[in-house]
Amino acid sequence: MAAVLSYCKPSPFLGKFTPLSGKPSSQQSVSSSYQMCKISALFWGSKKSVEPRLSNFPQQDFILTGSGSEGGSANQVVPKKISVSVISSISKVSPVEWDACNLDSTGPEKLNPFLTHGFLSSLEESGCSVKETGWMPSHIVAKDEIENILGVVPLYLKSHSYGEFVFDHSWADAYYGFGSRYYPKFQCCVPFTPVTGPRILVRDTSIRDQVFDVLVSALKDMTVKSEVSSLHITFPSEGEWHKLKEKGFLQRIGMQYHWKNRNYKDFDEFLMDMKQSKRKNIRQERKKISVQNLTMKRLRGYEIKARHWDSFYNFYRNTTDNKWGSPYLTKDFFHIMGSKMGDQVLLVVAEEGDEFVAGALNLIGGDTLFGRLWGCHPRAYYPSLHFEACYYQAIEAAIELNLSTVEAGAQGEHKIQRGYLPVTTYSCHYLVDDAFRKAIEEFLARESSQVNLVMKLIRDSGPFKEGIH
Repeated sequence: MAAVLSYCKPSPFLGKFTPLSGKPSSQQSVSSSYQMCKISALFWGSKKSVEPRLSNFPQQDFILTGSGSEGGSANQVVPKKISVSVISSISKVSPVEWDACNLDSTGPEKLNPFLTHGFLSSLEESGCSVKETGWMPSHIVAKDEIENILGVVPLYLKSHSYGEFVFDHSWADAYYGFGSRYYPKFQCCVPFTPVTGPRILVRDTSIRDQVFDVLVSALKDMTVKSEVSSLHITFPSEGEWHKLKEKGFLQRIGMQYHWKNRNYKDFDEFLMDMKQSKRKNIRQERKKISVQNLTMKRLRGYEIKARHWDSFYNFYRNTTDNKWGSPYLTKDFFHIMGSKMGDQVLLVVAEEGDEFVAGALNLIGGDTLFGRLWGCHPRAYYPSLHFEACYYQAIEAAIELNLSTVEAGAQGEHKIQRGYLPVTTYSCHYLVDDAFRKAIEEFLARESSQVNLVMKLIRDSGPFKEGIH
């Protein structure tokens, strides 16, 4: 047994619940003159994550009852049994079958490019979302009796909480503070991508509701049998968020900033909806681009060459080195993703003369332009170029492509004065331990109240003229 002695900052959860049965409590104080020093945890053996028992989750069969839900074809044969299995790579499912589940989950008008086989397989093939980086693919597949795929779930076994954009590091601290392991955990998401979309991808059949229920039951069962701490479904659709509450998941909300297209004909018409001071500021920022002899271009599909991806990767590394310290994505990812996604990729580039000096990566969905990554040449600073490449060029592209929304990624209050307003994001959390679950549930209730208050304040003092929301 090892006692860990440290000057530790208390977790917001410590003191909210009683210790786990049979395990030592971190709340035992040390009666000595060293009042600043306390035992933050007692660990029996190693603090390292243990290998989960995925072998305990063989193929499971679920027997259906009832006649199914509305939807699907009247001529469909309703299966009596659904088999659920875990696969270690998305390559084990054909792109056609995976993408059919994704398309049926959204419809073409809301197609989410990040949930496609092409995007997810690019992450795996390039070594980004793999076991070695703490993202072990453990995708769920549901099939009928004749091996037709009825639904899929992108799922990863995680040994850390990086690259998720829904922050639970303090939860892990609380677990460790009581001598328990938080990692590994299951994460249902698109790695490194804070974009809302369905997570339980189900074909449009007469039994789609039953398939959804089966997949959720399988996820919960797998979490318990694998002896991991928890299952997290991040950035699901609002509809899934409500359904999963009924199935025992805790609800959490967050906030992002999105731009809405009010049927604008061009950028100037959008500006006319802004308050005068905001409109003036945007025009001044855009003028700085030409003054610096910069030329902006928007490239799609075949227009994006290997040299563009090589340069963009260097720009991306410049951003990560300055902001986060380590990159999640490899150079191969950009090349593979670009070749697989084709015209769904929009790369905004800035050129100084003949030199490519900055870029912003976007993906095009059914009705939304998704802004994801930005980077600039490390040798120089270009005032206002970040705003132009990431926000104004995205707005122009959305108007040109008749898209209803621009999602400009996570965080960033500076987006507000540039026409991006707060919207709610969602996540769902299934914790195995009841004591931790109760403490975190109380925390989430307080957090949600704060998020809702902040969103209301921002909307009430937004950048648009009165009457425009």
